[in-house]
Amino acid sequence: MDIATVIGLVVGAIVIAGTILLTGLVGMFIDVQSVIVVIIGSIAAMFIAFPVKSLLCVPGVAKKAFFASPPDLKALIDQLVGLAEIARRDGILSLENHLAEVDEPFVVQGVQMAVDGTDPDLIAQILDQDLENQMSRHEVGKNLFSAAGRYAPAFGMIGTLIGLVAMLGDMSDPSGIGAGMAVALLTTLYGAIIANVIFLPLADKLALRSEEESLVKQIIIKGVMSIQAGDNPRVVEQKLCTFLPLALRGSEEEEDGEMKKAA
Repeated sequence: MDIATVIGLVVGAIVIAGTILLTGLVGMFIDVQSVIVVIIGSIAAMFIAFPVKSLLCVPGVAKKAFFASPPDLKALIDQLVGLAEIARRDGILSLENHLAEVDEPFVVQGVQMAVDGTDPDLIAQILDQDLENQMSRHEVGKNLFSAAGRYAPAFGMIGTLIGLVAMLGDMSDPSGIGAGMAVALLTTLYGAIIANVIFLPLADKLALRSEEESLVKQIIIKGVMSIQAGDNPRVVEQKLCTFLPLALRGSEEEEDGEMKKAA
């Protein structure tokens, strides 16, 4: 589970709830009609903007924000370098006997094509297309939450305008104007909370997850193409380590430096 997502939601809820409690007017912040306008209205807009098939995927997409963990890029690179060493020592056909040990389906797909003797350009084309399709699917999931983050405040404003029209339409009791104004503004408050505590942050987290998965596939594509080309395992490692942050490259660079000194 992504603890950062959970912490953010919990802390955000505590801050808002705590602030409301400190006002001593908790009852003033509860209005069922406002909740209905914001939530049901946003759902209606989502149905207009997206096909039902996409909306049915919302729970699965949301799970990625909570349960997906950052990939271990160093372990992935070590695995690809290991495959390069096997291919260099025993020949590329020997990799077929080691695919059962690989957990990442994309690695298996790429290496299997290389083992089958598929043209390198075709391998690159197929793997790149797979990456593009994945990015397109992820973009749809992110757009679902980004759209909800736009619609919720908009329906909050619509609810506020409805409340103001109703209040101004009956000015017979001036003493009730303040309370009526407060209730009218609740929908705007609900829309802002739902958008900025839930929908928009989740959209940003999904964008981050998409970038992480894209990076994983880019590393795999580069690794598979290097293995297919018969590159030296050390060269494969150097190529793939360029995808790592400098902090993670440090140990690799130090090892290379020590090897050169020893030589």
